[in-house]
Amino acid sequence: MQLLLVEDDVGLGGGLKTALEKQGYTIIWAVTLEEALHALDYAPFAVVLLDLGLPDGDGLAFMRDVRKRGNGVPVLVITARSQRDTRLEALNGGADDYIVKPYDLDELLARVRAVIRRSTGEVNGAVRFGACELDITGRVVRCEGRRVHLTAREFKVLSVLVTRCGRWVSKSDIENNIYNDDVDIESNTVEAAIYGLRKKLGVEAIVSARGLGYMVVR
Repeated sequence: MQLLLVEDDVGLGGGLKTALEKQGYTIIWAVTLEEALHALDYAPFAVVLLDLGLPDGDGLAFMRDVRKRGNGVPVLVITARSQRDTRLEALNGGADDYIVKPYDLDELLARVRAVIRRSTGEVNGAVRFGACELDITGRVVRCEGRRVHLTAREFKVLSVLVTRCGRWVSKSDIENNIYNDDVDIESNTVEAAIYGLRKKLGVEAIVSARGLGYMVVR
């Protein structure tokens, strides 16, 4: 699952990136709002972790601009600004949550997971799709109450699709979410994982369309 971190403090950003990667997330780190906008234009994200004081502008204005563009990506504001008015402005302006620096790392990780659960419609730790459900935290898949064993790669691909239920996800988007930057992408990895998932979950579990990609439907 891919997250966008927008933070210009190298020490804080590096530490948070490492902590999130240890939790299994793929992190794209932007140190300016311009870099963040470019990233949002070219890749899907489960959550944006947004500092407010960036060198090229204010994070609140950035978030309003993102919302005006019709991008509903969940935003978790991480800032040293503790004033009530700023918090309310952020939440009323489209932020999904707000945490003040210095923060407790465990609390921040819990808030990231909570934002993802709310945005994906996850209930009691599981996201339902068709006759199946995916527990991302517990790494368990069940169909009609029966536990289904998936390979690590199949689980990663399914997680990307399920967190975007009802939306087309291109092959390149899936690849960007399941590979680290330092790993060579094998050309048939996604197709092989989709084939395996359809055998285990049913051919109707994942639909595809030329030029659009793949999708799971609730």
